[in-house]
Amino acid sequence: MSTDLSPTSAKGTDQDAAPVYAQEETVLGLPKSRWPGILAPLAMGVIFLSVWEGIVRLKGIPPYILPGPGIIFQTLITDWPTLSVALWVTLRITFAALIAAVSVGVALAILFTQSKWLERSLLPYAIVLQVTPVVSIAPLIIIWVGDVNLSLLICAWIVAFFPILSNTIMGLNSADHNLVALFQLYGANRWQTLRYLRLPAALPYFLSGLKISGGLALIGAVVAEFVAGTGGSASGLAYRILESGYQLKIPRMFAALLMISMSGIAIFLATSYIAHRLLFRWHESAIKRES
Repeated sequence: MSTDLSPTSAKGTDQDAAPVYAQEETVLGLPKSRWPGILAPLAMGVIFLSVWEGIVRLKGIPPYILPGPGIIFQTLITDWPTLSVALWVTLRITFAALIAAVSVGVALAILFTQSKWLERSLLPYAIVLQVTPVVSIAPLIIIWVGDVNLSLLICAWIVAFFPILSNTIMGLNSADHNLVALFQLYGANRWQTLRYLRLPAALPYFLSGLKISGGLALIGAVVAEFVAGTGGSASGLAYRILESGYQLKIPRMFAALLMISMSGIAIFLATSYIAHRLLFRWHESAIKRES
């Protein structure tokens, strides 16, 4: 019995274990495997909108009760100057709250993992803040802070920061204990262990929390605007929805709701793309292998 020890027949080497990136045929710049996931929702959306428009026309439902997709789209174009300004106000609060949530959430997560006593002392209060409905505390925040925009920012931040905090804590604590022991064996200090081991291990968890917090920041901003009831030219989409309801301009209400939904989808797609770009070369959740 002979054993072939040539390099070409070696098994179990690092080269064999390296990920193999699949080379897919692309259509219009996208891999073919992605097109079913894009076309199927679009087809269902077209069918749903067609049925909706057909029911409204056949039943003769007036627009102030249930407008059809056609008149909603027409209203979106007609009222775009007003709605676009409101959209920018809402998105500005959303992104500011998301940035604050990332900054505070990651900073607290690092502090908590470095000091267990600090985590045990402060994490319960973060949980209490998270489970308290923002609708119930938003009036108090508006009264105490005084500035409406800052109040809206705080309300949106309260809703958005906990997923960042909890996911990052889990990620920082998920570093392989064998690697932690190896770092200690070689005399690495806390900062080196954090920088070269714990933070890379926490990145997938942080990005997962970021995708959740992006949508929650938008929800928090809209809910806070509803509670605040701010008006004028610097008001967000929530006030435009309330205003449209009072004036029975239901097509405009639906147009504003459509803008909020599309904004949420855009935020989710953007955060998903960021996660993919940061993970696709090394993390198992994003590597695409040949079968």
